[in-house]
Amino acid sequence: MASTELSLFSYEILGLVGREGAGPHDLMRMARHGRMLAWAGESQYYTEPKRLAKLGYLSARKEPGKTRERTLYTLTDKGLEALRKYAQDPVEFTPLKSEPLLRLLICDLVGEEVTRESMATLREDIADIEQRLQDAEHRAKQLPHREKYLLLVNGFLRHLLELHLDLIDDVEREFAPAAATSGAADTAR
Repeated sequence: MASTELSLFSYEILGLVGREGAGPHDLMRMARHGRMLAWAGESQYYTEPKRLAKLGYLSARKEPGKTRERTLYTLTDKGLEALRKYAQDPVEFTPLKSEPLLRLLICDLVGEEVTRESMATLREDIADIEQRLQDAEHRAKQLPHREKYLLLVNGFLRHLLELHLDLIDDVEREFAPAAATSGAADTAR
């Protein structure tokens, strides 16, 4: 029954709520800060916890907030059991949604020069994400019960960024203007 009620995003929400509990704003903040893992729409970080509470996977309580009352969600026994069952399922490769790969898919339609130029802009975005990963490493130390796991995720994301930088290098090399590549070949001789 749980498999039909719970999606990959549902399990993400249950995991983010974790032992300490979290409100929808906290969930959204965590997702935004991580950026690479924020693949759902903003409103889903507010509606999914409500849905999970109605199904009994989370409990909800009101508590004072900075400006108004807020809802804090915590895992129920049913939610923890769902995570335990989910953890036993075989892991499958999650389909990849990637703007850089989409740019390469359409390259023959739009041209190599524009693709090379737009892909190069990704370096700045990667620099921002690298800073966020560095911040996440510091925050992980404040969560000793999760530190080891968060650092493993962080390491994986760093490798993923390196793959993107390698792809940018490949695109710049492969799509370099002909005069630049032949001139570089002449100076190499």
